[in-house]
Amino acid sequence: MSQYVIKGVNGPVVTVVGGQGLAMMDMVHVGNEGLIGEVVGVNGGVTTVQVYEDTAGLAPGQPVTATGAPMSVKLGPGLLSNIFDGIARPLNVIEEKAGPFITRGINISALDEEKLWDTTVTVKVGDTIRPGTEYAFCQETSLIKHRCLAPAGVDGKVTRALPSGSYNVNEVLVEVTDLYGRVHKLCLAQDCRIRTPRPMAERLPISRPLITGQRIIDTLFPIGKGGAAAIPGPFGAGKTMTQHQLAKWSDADIIVYLGCGERGNEMTQALEEFSELLDPKSHQPLMNRTILIANTSNMPVAAREASVYTGMTIAEYYRDMGYHVALMADSTSRWAEALREISGRLEEMPAEEGFPAYLASRLAEFYERAGYVKTLEGKEGSVTVIGAVSPQGGDFSEPVTQNTKRYVRTFWGLDRALAYARHFPSINWLTSYSEYAADLKPWYDANVGPDFVPCRNKIANLLQEESSLMEIVKLIGADILPEDQKLVIETARLIRVGFLQQNAYHDIDTYVPLEKQLKMMQVILRLYDGARALIARSIPLSQLKATGIFETLTKIKYEVANDQMEKFAEYDRLVDEALDSVDKANR
Repeated sequence: MSQYVIKGVNGPVVTVVGGQGLAMMDMVHVGNEGLIGEVVGVNGGVTTVQVYEDTAGLAPGQPVTATGAPMSVKLGPGLLSNIFDGIARPLNVIEEKAGPFITRGINISALDEEKLWDTTVTVKVGDTIRPGTEYAFCQETSLIKHRCLAPAGVDGKVTRALPSGSYNVNEVLVEVTDLYGRVHKLCLAQDCRIRTPRPMAERLPISRPLITGQRIIDTLFPIGKGGAAAIPGPFGAGKTMTQHQLAKWSDADIIVYLGCGERGNEMTQALEEFSELLDPKSHQPLMNRTILIANTSNMPVAAREASVYTGMTIAEYYRDMGYHVALMADSTSRWAEALREISGRLEEMPAEEGFPAYLASRLAEFYERAGYVKTLEGKEGSVTVIGAVSPQGGDFSEPVTQNTKRYVRTFWGLDRALAYARHFPSINWLTSYSEYAADLKPWYDANVGPDFVPCRNKIANLLQEESSLMEIVKLIGADILPEDQKLVIETARLIRVGFLQQNAYHDIDTYVPLEKQLKMMQVILRLYDGARALIARSIPLSQLKATGIFETLTKIKYEVANDQMEKFAEYDRLVDEALDSVDKANR
């Protein structure tokens, strides 16, 4: 019989008595059904355990079994194209064994432990292995090669190595003996602690963008690979839709999509969409490079708290192989609410709006695990974190949004008014910002062209100028404005409707490469500069508007395919003809 027994149950929080052998962060199995839990408090002979499953039916006196190891997940080939719950249990396997509802106490490995993988062992007896050394690899999906790397602490000579062949994830492929005579056994899979960041050799500066194909993001508010961004917005503003677009189209090698406390129908929609989509680069199924973690709002609240660490650990695991990973967390507000609920059960002193006093430090721990790094192997990899925030009532001054802003350098503030006006993405260009723009300028100059950043700055200035003028328009109307200010308002409208607004369901407009974004900006600014020259000669703007050129440019996004850049010469000609016709009429 276990020496540890349950003393009391308070929702997901269970107190345990019976000894002092349990340590902080140890994983335990609670009750007769062996529910998965984690030690979160030790006070003398009383231990507090956070349980990641429904605790209905637990009673004082039931046993608690220690595992002697911290909370961890088994990582290896087979993660991609799968969907897991918050503690990395595969939901499809649970459905096969227990039906559509998750049965309590069902302890299933994240990996299929019986499946055989065609494995190439890359070391031989006598080779030296250090942390980060590749010792085997297999083709996990048609898009991703799974590389097995020696974990931190493994340093020595190979004393046994199997030949290349078909092996399951638990087969010992390589044995390494270190200087102290200890033998380390290496398999295709390895256990990783979820709350401890995986080691790296060096953190590198962020110098290249994560290309998303969304014009307002790539042009005005870019995020660097290895960076962190927040998408705050009220209900219905399009946070989940924006993250779906980023997951589908961003140029990350691997996507980890984390549905944390979101509605089940949204996760179902994501599953159905992702399974049908083709990767735009390889034309293979998008799920071949995607991992979904679903901890919906009806799942245990404690598992929601753990799910962000599970997702981050998986992202770091693939980063260490030299991949660029994008982690979409939707939403960190639901995660913070789980922290608040558990903190209340633990009877901790609440801080602002009932959130625990350590909310800021937990957010920092999460976002600081993003980064562009040199791995232990010497390769470059990155984890880019894009976290949605759901402030109640759209109030950006609430604690989760304000604390998140301290740890991210890109802020895509969604606007309810834009969303209700069917302007998507509903990112407000006045409240959003990106601190990566200056860091990424050398990359844009070298890979897109030296005109990209100057055009971006002109576009942003026009939008800012329009905002100031609209305050005057609200008071006295637009008719008495001078012609040059009318031009600013008209050009800004063209930018908003023809450039910033993007249709996720349109074949051409859903994804736009940087080259096309630059061409669109150049033709808009060509019209603006030409119109300014006419206005300087006292020619009214109404004559240029009468040519219909502004409406023509609004339709570029639907009429020029991504592989038809030569068509922009035709639009340059149309702009010049409109300007010339007005010019000749006034001579």
